[in-house]
Amino acid sequence: MAKQDRAIRTRQTIIAAAARVFEENGYQAATITQILKEAGVTKGALYFHFSSKEELAHGVLAEQGQAWSLPARPSKVQELVDAVMVHAHRLQTDPLVRASVRLTLDPHAYGLDRTGPFREFGEVCRKILTAAKDQGELLPHVDIAEASDILVGSFAGVQAMSETLTNYADLSERARSLLRYLLPAAVVPSVLAALDYPVDRGAVVFAEIQAFEGAAAE
Repeated sequence: MAKQDRAIRTRQTIIAAAARVFEENGYQAATITQILKEAGVTKGALYFHFSSKEELAHGVLAEQGQAWSLPARPSKVQELVDAVMVHAHRLQTDPLVRASVRLTLDPHAYGLDRTGPFREFGEVCRKILTAAKDQGELLPHVDIAEASDILVGSFAGVQAMSETLTNYADLSERARSLLRYLLPAAVVPSVLAALDYPVDRGAVVFAEIQAFEGAAAE
């Protein structure tokens, strides 16, 4: 078990180092040598876990989808709000998630499949929106796939703008503004009026997730 724990810690160390290098240099300019130096591990240890820079990048990209076990809410639209606000919070606080987003939006990451995070976030949104429609929370005209794509694409634009202007400092405010303007086009007024999304909503819900996971691990 101790050997397995060491292997897990080594893998996490390598991914964290790769994330820092990818975030600072971008995918094309990043090198295995830089990642090795940042991680402080041997070449053999790195290649035991990852066979290439591309595989390392996919390991970092996978970090975006690690916290989607959202608390269930009576309102499914509230769950959608929580998903967006938690993602914004993680971008502000987790270097791994920031590196993953940079890779996703890096136009120079030639040959790297960057579709995963978009597809995963889109699937989360479609699942929640489908449940919301089944509960009568959405307006009759709403197309689930279209609404999901608009939300995911709009959030990508908002986070890119926030990164450029404030290094994500105002992302929670921008995410809330995005929801305030998009949701009225899709959500019935009575549900809309009951939604809770203060600026710190993402931090509050993420703390709830961590508390639940901590209790489950004990």
